[in-house]
Amino acid sequence: MLTRILGPDLTVSELGLGCMPMSSHYGAADPTASRRTLERAVEAGVTFWDSAAAYGHGANEELLAPVVARHRDRLVIATKFGIEPDGSLSGRPQDAHRALDESLHRLGCDYIDLWYLHRVDPNIPIEDTVEAMAMAVQSGKVRFLGLSEASATTLRRAHAIHPIAALQSEWSLWSRDIEAEVLPTARELGVGIVPYSPLGRGLLTGQVTDRAMLAPDDRRLSGPRFSEEHFDHNRQLVVQLEAEAARLECSAAQLALAWVLAQGDDVVPIPGTRSVHHLEENIGATQVVLDHATRDRIGALMQGVAGDRYAHNQGYGDTPPRD
Repeated sequence: MLTRILGPDLTVSELGLGCMPMSSHYGAADPTASRRTLERAVEAGVTFWDSAAAYGHGANEELLAPVVARHRDRLVIATKFGIEPDGSLSGRPQDAHRALDESLHRLGCDYIDLWYLHRVDPNIPIEDTVEAMAMAVQSGKVRFLGLSEASATTLRRAHAIHPIAALQSEWSLWSRDIEAEVLPTARELGVGIVPYSPLGRGLLTGQVTDRAMLAPDDRRLSGPRFSEEHFDHNRQLVVQLEAEAARLECSAAQLALAWVLAQGDDVVPIPGTRSVHHLEENIGATQVVLDHATRDRIGALMQGVAGDRYAHNQGYGDTPPRD
C-alpha cells in the first residue's frame, strides 16, 4: 500500500478504512467479523482508520481498542467529536476537552493522530472551538487537527487559528458539492481531503439493486437518494457505471474508488466496510489507473443524481454548514 500526505506532514495509507458501518447506521453489528476486517486491514497496509465518538455512542472506538493496542505503532487513528448523544451539536471548548479524554479512554490510547470536529456548531465561533482543539495538540494528546463538512469560509477561519491537516467531506461520483468552493480553498491552504462515503453509501458498488435488500433499521432507507421516489432513477445511473467498469475489467466499486483516488495525491478516501471481502475489493481500486479522459468520462456518468444527500430533519448533514 502506497502512502499519501495530508496537510503539512501526516503520512497515511493512500486508502483509509471508514469504521462507522462496524457499529452503526448499516443494520446489526458483528464485532467478530469487524475485528477480522481490522486485522486484515493491518496486514494489507490499510492503516488509516476513521472513527467517531458518535458512532454507536462510543461503541465504535471501543471496538477498535483491542486491535489498536496490538498495532498502535502501525496505525494512524482518526476520530471526531462534536455530535452529542441526543444528536445536537457542541463545539464548546469545555465539551471538546471532555470528549477528547473520553475518546482516548475508549480507544485505550495516549494520543490521537487526527482529531476532527465532526460537524460545525453554528452557535459557537469556530475560532473558539479550534483554540480548544489546539490546546490538545500542545498537550501531546493530539497530533493533527481536522474538520468535517465545513464550508470554505469556516475552513479558512479555522486554519487561521491553527493549521488544519484534513477536511473530511462527502465526495464521490454522486456527491460533488465540494468541488465548487471547498476543494479549491482546501488546496490553497494545503489542507488534505478525506472523502467519506466515496461509494455513495454502497449504491455505487452495484450490489444494492433493490431497497428491500436493506435491513429495516438501515439508516440509508431514510435518505432521500434511497427513497422510493428516487432509488430506481439513481440505480439506473449506477448501471452505466457497471458497464464502464466491465469494459475496464474491474468492479463498479473499484472504478468509483479509483475515480476519487485520481483526483489528486492530497485525496485519501475512507470507504467503510465490516467485511474482509469488501475490504480486499476496495484495495484493488488502488491498482486501477485512470487517464484524464477516462476520469472525465466516468465523472459524467453520474450527472443528474436525484435527491438531496441528507433528509432535512437530520439537520447537521446539510452542506455547506452554517458559518
